[in-house]
Formats: sequence, C-alpha cells, structure tokens
Amino acid sequence: MTIRVLLVDDQPLLRTGFRFILEAEADVTVVGEAGDGATAMEQSRALLPDVVLMDVRMPGTDGIEATRRIVREAAPTAHVPKVLVLTTFDLDEYIVEALRAGASGFLLKDVPPDDLVQAIRVVAAGDAIVAPSVTRRLLDRFAARLPSAHQQATPARLDRLTERELEVLRLIAKGMSNAEIAATLVVSETTVKTHVGNVLTKLGLRDRVQAVVLAYETGLIVPGAFS
Repeated sequence: MTIRVLLVDDQPLLRTGFRFILEAEADVTVVGEAGDGATAMEQSRALLPDVVLMDVRMPGTDGIEATRRIVREAAPTAHVPKVLVLTTFDLDEYIVEALRAGASGFLLKDVPPDDLVQAIRVVAAGDAIVAPSVTRRLLDRFAARLPSAHQQATPARLDRLTERELEVLRLIAKGMSNAEIAATLVVSETTVKTHVGNVLTKLGLRDRVQAVVLAYETGLIVPGAFS
C-alpha cells in the first residue's frame, strides 16, 4: 500500500527537503503541499492524504487549529488523516495542545530521514509516535505547571483502572514500548497489548499519545519522574 502524504510548512525549502526524502521511498508518495493551515485544510479535503506532516507556527491558521479541524471534519467519514506535528524545542508549549487537537504524534524538524520515514509508516498503520527522549523533555516542562500527585486525589476517571492497568499507564507515559513494558512487568507482549487496550477503552482515549498527556494532567506522572 502506498502512503499518501501531505506536506505542510511555511518554508518551501523544508517542504522540498521532506519531499526529496519521502519520494525516495517506494511505499510513500507526496500528494500535495501547503504553506499555511487554511490551505492545508483545503488540500486535506481534496486529496485525502493518509498522513499530514504539519508545521506548528505558520501565518494565518496555525498547525494546531488546522490539525483540530482536519481531524474533526474527517471524523464522521471513513477516512481520517493521521497528523504528525513538526516542532522545535522552543515550541514546547504547543505540543500538548497539538496532541489534544488530534495529532498522532510529533517530530523535531531536524529528524533523521530514516526516522521521519518510519514515523510516517507507524502512524499510517494506525499507531502513534511517542519518542521517549523528546516526550520526556516536552511533557516534563508542561507538567511543571500542573499540580503534583500529592496535591490532589487520584481522579475518579483513573479509578476505572485496575492496579496493573495503572502500572501499565505509568510505563506508557514514560515512553516505553510494549516490549519494554513486558520486560519490566515480566509478562508477555500479548498480555501488555491487552492491558494497553483496556486502558485506552476504559479512559476513552484514542491512542498512546493521549494516554501520555492524561498521565501528566492527572498527576500520575510528575516532573522528575524520569530521573
């Protein structure tokens, strides 16, 4: 299956670079480009991409609002594009908003070519990108503005989970893969997949990215948790 990608960035040179990288892959094709959020929404409706590579800061409609509208407008249909948000460390404060808006993950603009291609394949397959090293820096900074775990009771929403499911949620929030969680808990990957599925279903979450955000927002994971 060929993965159809829409490139969205207000810098033409960056779009050209990403196009060059992606079109070297047999299973990826760039179906369009946009230099702002409004054009991105129009292109998404017209071209029906599988993945939208979305910049955050652009003139007019920014990448966060464009992501929100693209996902919301496509939700009633059978085809909902996956959005990968592009960012730099000086835009940390935008990342959580992008994930809330429906993005399936985020990448740094200096992402290595192989990682970029792999990320697109992963989200096109229906999974989410939570790069552990980047996630920890971004969400620790975000979480510093939230109440810590001892300042509030465990939210009623998390009471739906078993102790093991809470443990799995903590490990997801630390950026662990299913294999790493399985090794930590000394269980099979199949068992972990079942727990992850239960966590997402019980909490009404779309994917692992939303699970990470929720873990921070509820104080289940607090600043310094990765030290």
